[in-house]
Amino acid sequence: MNLNQTLQQYFDDLSSNAPTPGGGNVSALCGALSASLGTMVCSLTIGKKKYADVENEMKELKPKLEQYQKNFFELAQKDNEAFNKVMDAFKLPKETDADKEFRSQKIEEATIEAAEVPSDAMKNCYDILPLLKIVAERGNKNSLSDAGVAIALTRTAVHGAYLNVLINCSSLNNQTIADEIRKRAEIIFDEVENLTTVLLDSITKSMMPS
Repeated sequence: MNLNQTLQQYFDDLSSNAPTPGGGNVSALCGALSASLGTMVCSLTIGKKKYADVENEMKELKPKLEQYQKNFFELAQKDNEAFNKVMDAFKLPKETDADKEFRSQKIEEATIEAAEVPSDAMKNCYDILPLLKIVAERGNKNSLSDAGVAIALTRTAVHGAYLNVLINCSSLNNQTIADEIRKRAEIIFDEVENLTTVLLDSITKSMMPS
């Protein structure tokens, strides 16, 4: 995604009838927001006497979370590019049999890429969760709700990315490849869903009156 763009410009583009950015882009953005909140909790923990025993751990986590933020930004941009490739493939000529065969091949290739990008976003969601778990459990307790929002956004990101995997796979002619991508995504989806549910339940209960 274009980080030089203002938020208002992004929301205007998102609200327009332009095909991109769309749901896949927003899913990756949720992942970036999750990483950013996790980084914030680290920053609010580092330098606090009360959390001196976890300061080094937070210092190690912070650049890792910053890298995931960059990963999700890149995936948001790749999602736009992948969808545009699909649209471009559909615009190819189909006058002759050779044209039709080439066009069909390019549509298939572009659609596979369009399914793989959100699949990669799901993998990043899966990988960032253990870091957010540490942040929630050991970070500044005054920011526990922020850590919770980061985890909730990760779940949202994986849900959105999974939907984009499914819709692209449903368009593929080669359902063997589609099944492989779907199965891989389903495993990650289930893992993230289960872990985020446990973490959010724990965080919610810890903030309720005893």
